[in-house]
Amino acid sequence: MIAWRYLRPRKKEAAVSIVTIISLVGVTLGVAALIIVMAVMNGFRAELLDRILGLNGHVIVQPIERPLDDYDAVAARITAVDGVTLAVPLIEGQTLASGNVGAGTGALVRGVRAEDFSRLESISGNLTEGSLVPFAAGEGVVIGIRMARNLGLIAGDRITLVSPDGDVTPFGTTPRVKSYPVAAIFEMGMSEYDGSIIFMPFEEAQLYFNSEGVAQLIEIFIDDPDAVDAYRPLIEEAGDRPMFLVDWRQRNSAFFSALVIERNAMFLILSIVVLVASLNIISSLIMLVKEKGRGIAILRTMGASQSSILRIFIMAGTGVGVVGTAAGVLLGVIVCWNIQGIQRFMNWVSGAEVWDPTIRFLSEIPARLNPGETLAVVLLSLALSFLAAIIPARRAAKLDPVEALRYE
Repeated sequence: MIAWRYLRPRKKEAAVSIVTIISLVGVTLGVAALIIVMAVMNGFRAELLDRILGLNGHVIVQPIERPLDDYDAVAARITAVDGVTLAVPLIEGQTLASGNVGAGTGALVRGVRAEDFSRLESISGNLTEGSLVPFAAGEGVVIGIRMARNLGLIAGDRITLVSPDGDVTPFGTTPRVKSYPVAAIFEMGMSEYDGSIIFMPFEEAQLYFNSEGVAQLIEIFIDDPDAVDAYRPLIEEAGDRPMFLVDWRQRNSAFFSALVIERNAMFLILSIVVLVASLNIISSLIMLVKEKGRGIAILRTMGASQSSILRIFIMAGTGVGVVGTAAGVLLGVIVCWNIQGIQRFMNWVSGAEVWDPTIRFLSEIPARLNPGETLAVVLLSLALSFLAAIIPARRAAKLDPVEALRYE
């Protein structure tokens, strides 16, 4: 009760009230900023992981000693392994793509069987134009929406592909130039894939890249990507041929390690913001102790012990931290739940893209709250608020009633 009365604003103690409000707002904004940034970092990593692993296999099988001419049998044996959801033989090659407008752009052509492509839901389930019927018949390609916009293409138009690995003639190797109808256009939401990948029917890709009768590699999708080490010996046994395995962690180790380092650095930096807000609690309590010196002395003369005075001011300081933390958590959760709406509003206000997908890979700001991290932020804020309240509380407890009332 006494701690609450000390925190209530009064006209005679306007300065103390203002500093207390500033401390409360500082803790609120610090906690909210920490929760929002950590949620965005988690969402960014999770969305990238979903999109990267939705397109690229969790394990890549590459042939050793001889070409992968038995890809159908190998893929069937690997698919039979418990926990393996899909094994996709692929043909890959770099080309120059050109359309109706603009200069040509580099593209990665991936030859994939129609039945396998339909099971890649991150692509086949996100078509914005066209259909997979021509693709299944081997009479069209599927491109990303950013590539379609850059080249001025829509479903039904023709895209021209130029490969440096063409036909060998007495005058040297001539580039291979061929045009294909655009059967469908997909949008994954990841600019790198939407602007650079072309899916081609498997048999046509074999002809285009001079790989008749063989596959260059097999991509394997499993139920639990984090348990990929447990699947490696099973896949090698099922393959029953010399082959080299590379998993998704090896292919993207530098990228995801950089994300982890950035996430930890942001947590450390924003924790300093909460620390600074907690220091404001110290200043407000020191001013409160100075203003309430006479009241403290009277409480002591009435029989209040030093521990009672200590508890009063620790409650006052921690109370500011508790209220600020609760408000910060509420604000952070509300922002995270409405992050896309806030992004669209900022785009409307600024008249430009505040989240450029060509730089940050994703077309929208992702946010994914982690209960464990949110709890860690709450505990950090409460601990700092408690520690900040100890110094002025000890000063108040040691106040000598005689000295405080000497000139009253």
